Amino acid sequence: MELMNRKILCIDLKSFFASCECVVRGLDPFTTPLVVADPTQKGALTLAVTPYLKAKGIKSRGRVYEIPDSINYIKIPPHMRLYQKMSKAVINTYLEFVSIEDIHIYSIDECFLDVTEYLKLYKLDAYNLAKKIIAKVYKNTKLTVTAGIGPNMLLAKVAMDIEAKHVKDNIAIWTYDDVQTKLWNITPLSKMWGIGINMEKHLNELGLYSIGDIAKYDKNKLIKKFGIMGEELWNHANGIDNSLVSEVNKHESKEHSFSRSQILFKDYYGYNIPIILYETCNILARELRTNKVQTGLIGLGIKYNKNIGGGFYHSMKISELIDNENKIYDYVMYMFDRYYKTNMPIRAISIACGKLEHNNTYQINIFEDFEKIKKDRDMDTTIDMIKNKYGPNTILKASSLLADSTIRERNGKIGGHAA
Repeated sequence: MELMNRKILCIDLKSFFASCECVVRGLDPFTTPLVVADPTQKGALTLAVTPYLKAKGIKSRGRVYEIPDSINYIKIPPHMRLYQKMSKAVINTYLEFVSIEDIHIYSIDECFLDVTEYLKLYKLDAYNLAKKIIAKVYKNTKLTVTAGIGPNMLLAKVAMDIEAKHVKDNIAIWTYDDVQTKLWNITPLSKMWGIGINMEKHLNELGLYSIGDIAKYDKNKLIKKFGIMGEELWNHANGIDNSLVSEVNKHESKEHSFSRSQILFKDYYGYNIPIILYETCNILARELRTNKVQTGLIGLGIKYNKNIGGGFYHSMKISELIDNENKIYDYVMYMFDRYYKTNMPIRAISIACGKLEHNNTYQINIFEDFEKIKKDRDMDTTIDMIKNKYGPNTILKASSLLADSTIRERNGKIGGHAA
């Protein structure tokens, strides 16, 4: 595989929410003990803390009551409109240097910039262009940023996450020469972009504890266990990512799709949202099979509590056509682990299945167990028949009896007989 060799910047706004609150108050976030948290909640999450408090060991997403009594601090409620306004000002600054096609807005406080074609124009290398952009952001907004520079989006992102935040000039450059000396040393695995706690547990069960362990592991075994995600894990562990910023920015063409969304009656988090996501995948899979179609594109949307605002929506093309809830769920959780920010309270979810094709045949790869696939599909068909005849609540997973489950109430609303 030919390695991509572009000049990508991954730029993150340091302690964004807390820094915005300091800026509008004329305070220095590096000397001010400020916490962004909902003052109406006793056990409120710290949505952000200033670099001053981080230096004292206070987590940016912990609980307010975990802050030692010996530390005096200012507690400010979140102001999402302020953060959106400041984020827009930062993006407008980026647009002074590159066109919109070469910017990928990853989140409210993080962007990728492909500066490959601009270096000759500015007669600068990537490092000095990054310095120029960082200086202009500070001049325009008084916000401090960190930047990772790499030959692809992956290495730029990891350089920013792992190194840039800890060096004096807030800029880190990683090349393919750094894969074995820096990337492979990352542990625990959840420190790596794209690997969440759940995936880390699965990889640990295989005896994989560092990124180097994944890179040296049999690629075909990863594919057999995790499908297309296994291939991406192996590629990323070896520093391979051929995603182009311009391609990532292209919107999917409008087409027929199935989707389900749900507004939640309480705040959910990383530990209890999986049950809601799985139940939604179950409903979608049944809908796909009923309509005799399979999906080649999975989308996941998450919205946070309105007091905080924001969230994300991402989709991924998959190399297989599927209509099974377990497979859909695997892709959904892969995106969730990759994009969810720890301890953010979730109040709405949406899952979509696009790029639909009629289910005339079933495509398997050489790593799949055909007999198991056939048995699973026969089981799905039988369960669908029972639910269609007697109602969607006639057969439920044991997890659907847990307090955090909403499937029985949802099934009662979307049709069918309540058991």
